[in-house]
Amino acid sequence: MTLNFEAIPTSDARNAQNGNPDANGQLPEHTLSDGNGNPCRHCLTDIPKGTPMLILGYRPFPDPQPYAEVGPIFLCANKCERHTNSKTIPDMFKTNKELLIRGYDDHDRIIYGTGRVTSLNQIENAITDGFKNDKIHYYHLRSASNNCFQIKVTR
Repeated sequence: MTLNFEAIPTSDARNAQNGNPDANGQLPEHTLSDGNGNPCRHCLTDIPKGTPMLILGYRPFPDPQPYAEVGPIFLCANKCERHTNSKTIPDMFKTNKELLIRGYDDHDRIIYGTGRVTSLNQIENAITDGFKNDKIHYYHLRSASNNCFQIKVTR
């Protein structure tokens, strides 16, 4: 089975970079990266120290609904190129010891029992095994410590 690791859509990044309100209806916060764990969810690189960045509320789901969580993410303040979908976990995440994985159905609802903190070296196997459940349409990788959305994984 081939996995696809997908950064947030360019349209979502440009919406924030153009100064439009976030998923909370607030304008993105403008700040400078401290160079310590500020990963852009669009280009999937750590934003270098002193570089302008945005902090905003992001909903990685197409529509508001009870399971459509909104949480903070970082983006490059200046337009960046979207990370190309990859078949293996992108390099940006390889500094994490573990990530939270959570499966969703084709109606963007959490599939209970799929959420678990997983060591980085087991992520791809855990997701591949999880996709044996036909109800799982996609996974989210999230921060194991803060639950922030990181990336979407499809098959």
